[in-house]
Amino acid sequence: MSVESAVRDSALSERSVSFTKEQIAAYAQASGDINPIHLDDEFARSVGLPGVIAHGMLQMGLVGVVAAEAAGGPDKLTRLYCRFAGMVVPGDTVTFTAEPAGPGKLHLRAVNQKGEAVLTKSSADFKS
Repeated sequence: MSVESAVRDSALSERSVSFTKEQIAAYAQASGDINPIHLDDEFARSVGLPGVIAHGMLQMGLVGVVAAEAAGGPDKLTRLYCRFAGMVVPGDTVTFTAEPAGPGKLHLRAVNQKGEAVLTKSSADFKS
């Protein structure tokens, strides 16, 4: 099976997400990561951030969903890797993509509306 036929329709290998404070707060509660940099603008600014920032693991989870769709289902993924490279703040729209990178491999990207990568060195391995 060719890589192209192993990876599902390209419409399923891309997803854009506009981040909100409510989404970030909901993820904080669900994950148990209630660090105030994710919940309190004043606190976040006091430690040098522009305000509340999204969890890196929230971004990784979203790129994982896109990778799973491209691979043909979450049970097909055998490895997911990414490097957190940029902050995501409420109001940012991040486009997550997965594209073929060889047999059983996907290249993953996460780029904000300014064209800046927020995840880098990102990849997934999958089984057919």
